[in-house]
Amino acid sequence: MTQQEIQAPFPGMFYRKPSPDEPVYVEEGQVVQVGDVIGLVEVMKQFVELKAEISGTLVSFAAGNETVLEAGDVIATLEVSE
Repeated sequence: MTQQEIQAPFPGMFYRKPSPDEPVYVEEGQVVQVGDVIGLVEVMKQFVELKAEISGTLVSFAAGNETVLEAGDVIATLEVSE
C-alpha cells in the first residue's frame, strides 16, 4: 500500500463540514471512493467541493476545519492499494 497526499488546488479557507451544524464530510479511517467530497475550499465567497481523485482510506487530515490554505498545501493523506 502507498500513501497519496491531497493538496489544495488553490488558496482559500478549508472546511471539513458543509455547514457549522452538520457533521464532517469524512472521518479519519473512513474509506472514500473517487468523487466523494472530503471538504470545501472557500475563495472569494465561493465554495468549491474538494473531491477524492482516487479511492482509498483517509489516513489523516493535515488541515483542520477553517484552516487558511495556500495552493499546494497538504490537506489530507490517503492510503491506496496498488
